[in-house]
Amino acid sequence: MHLSELSHPNQLHGLSTAELEAIARQIRERHLEVVSTSGGHLGPGLGVVELTLALYQTLDLERDKVVWDVGHQAYPHKLVTGRYKNFDSLRQKNGVAGYLKRSESRFDHFGAGHASTSISAALGMALARDRRGEDFKCVAVIGDGALTGGMALEAINHAGHLPKTKLLVVLNDNDMSISPPVGALSTYLNRMRLSPPLQFLQGNAEEAIKHLPFLHGELPNELKTLKESMKRLAVPKVGAVFEELGFTYIGPIDGHDIAGMVRTFEQAHRTEGPVLVHVATTKGKGYAYAEADQVGYHAQSAFDLATGKAYPSSKPKPPGYSKVFGQTLVKLCEQDPTVVGITAAMATGTGLDLLEKALPDQYFDVGIAEQHAVTMAAGMACEGLKPVVAIYSTFLQRAFDQLIHDVGIQNLPVTFVLDRAGIVGADGPTHQGQYDISYFRAIPNFTVMAPKDEGELQRMLVTSIQHSGPCALRIPRGEGEGVPLAEEGFLPLEIGRGELLTDGDDLLIVAYGAMVSPAMATAGLLQEKGMRAAVINARFLRPLDEALILPMAQRIGRVVTMEEAALAGGFGSAVVEALVDHNVLVPVLRIGIADVLVDHASPDQSKQSLGLTPPQMAERILERYGSPLASNLAGASQPVAA
Repeated sequence: MHLSELSHPNQLHGLSTAELEAIARQIRERHLEVVSTSGGHLGPGLGVVELTLALYQTLDLERDKVVWDVGHQAYPHKLVTGRYKNFDSLRQKNGVAGYLKRSESRFDHFGAGHASTSISAALGMALARDRRGEDFKCVAVIGDGALTGGMALEAINHAGHLPKTKLLVVLNDNDMSISPPVGALSTYLNRMRLSPPLQFLQGNAEEAIKHLPFLHGELPNELKTLKESMKRLAVPKVGAVFEELGFTYIGPIDGHDIAGMVRTFEQAHRTEGPVLVHVATTKGKGYAYAEADQVGYHAQSAFDLATGKAYPSSKPKPPGYSKVFGQTLVKLCEQDPTVVGITAAMATGTGLDLLEKALPDQYFDVGIAEQHAVTMAAGMACEGLKPVVAIYSTFLQRAFDQLIHDVGIQNLPVTFVLDRAGIVGADGPTHQGQYDISYFRAIPNFTVMAPKDEGELQRMLVTSIQHSGPCALRIPRGEGEGVPLAEEGFLPLEIGRGELLTDGDDLLIVAYGAMVSPAMATAGLLQEKGMRAAVINARFLRPLDEALILPMAQRIGRVVTMEEAALAGGFGSAVVEALVDHNVLVPVLRIGIADVLVDHASPDQSKQSLGLTPPQMAERILERYGSPLASNLAGASQPVAA
């Protein structure tokens, strides 16, 4: 059988080990072919090919449920569930999603783009199964990185207290530095410990001892201790932790030995209660470059398969916002040893890898633990440090309570740099940074800002670090505007002060962050139609520069706000509220992301779909306000229209 013939994972049943190994090679070939052409996650999927095939040999996916944590390790799953032919559309508009989506396939039992959710979801399915009197298997597959997330540990703690609930957790451990050795001894001990005869003897012997007349149904403490000691002989140290939490632990086993994993999974399915199978895999397995550089090949843009190198850009690009942030933070840390950087397992993505290399003592990576990162930063601020927490906008959502309770209410000087704020592109709705403006508007004491370019980013970073209270700074994904950058002597901005970029009498455009450049382009298009627009770079969301915005809105009589974020409770809403509060009743057109989920596509395609390109915005403004003369005559008497 060839991989292309698979439309249902149950077709894997009955295949020999040799046939499954052939399918594994085909999965890797297809995976590498597609990702090298269009980009995507590489290392995670390559590492779980054999795990996927072995697990699915032991499941009936017509009935059984599998929850893959995060989803970027589930490319092999996609390839054996009927998406082989469309796989070359991976992460492209209207194509195969980069993460699991319930709406894409009936075999995607739970969607996820954020880590550490799988055990909770699978446990919920198992509890629903038991409550309804049904009989099917529930499996969570989670990586060792995601296991650092507090939510995963909370789920393990809960599941361990449900000894009658059958749940299988597969720990995909691709970091062998923290794992005990894989070998025949551990395999033998697990097989012996969990064999039906030994389980039978252990259970019956215990019951027999309990029923001796002089023990009154209780096992003596000495025998309890002996029982636990014997169990420890068969469980490696890492497994003892899970055993203490109520799981039956099996492993570690070789994650590239299909036959061995099939036997182990079948054994796990026969075991009562929650079971954890510890599988040791190699991230990037089968592609030498990915095995050698597991961080660099976690995800890749298009690259040359033969050399492993990314294709060079056709023209030089300005440095990305993340890189400028990282470089600037390094310089600020060099000047002030009380400044520290914190990330939640995203050092490379946020630019903090530069700080890690330059000043490791001023760098902290807490793992996938955003809540902990925020509160740890608050504790640091209490003791005189100046923490800078760099987290993707979408991931900081997970620490909303900590932002309020631990930072905002206590007015602590912590700086948050929200990377990937706005449209992120191919990662889809789980990763769009479209909500941070709305949720930060409501948090007490925060100063909230966004730069129009990478030069202003530098000034906002030093502004935030020097401020005596909490600050949030959002930056977009991708390259900057190509403006000159300061090497040192970064000048802080006056908090709450925007800037007038160009003046006009027909329209006032108030733009925030990444929308300033498109706003200027839109104003240029309107100028060609005879409409002269004033453009304000707001810079600050909190506090809003009312002294600049309100008089100009009153004078011009027509306002447009622009933001690359959700309109609900967003920047435009802040402007409207300020106008109403000061009785400046002029019409307002808010441009941003409507109440929709932004699906995977390139950033440019997403902006086109949302109507956020300068030509689209200019057309919409002209439709709303008409000719300059007509709008001038009508503007003063119109109520606010958001």
